[in-house]
Amino acid sequence: MAKKSKKMAAALAAVSLYLLQEQAAQEEQAVSECAAPVIQTSMWGHSGRQEMMTMRRLIQMRTFTRF
Repeated sequence: MAKKSKKMAAALAAVSLYLLQEQAAQEEQAVSECAAPVIQTSMWGHSGRQEMMTMRRLIQMRTFTRF
């Protein structure tokens, strides 16, 4: 009977430790989500990057002969 109670106590301790770790991870994730800076993209910047990608694609397709 003593072995069974020791096993039960060990199992309950492991489960409670697991639950505490899960709770700490959720709290840490909530804190990191709140602290994350908000990044706003500029439409001009987006347009410029898109134009650069278009030019690179045209050059790779060898549309232009002077490059």
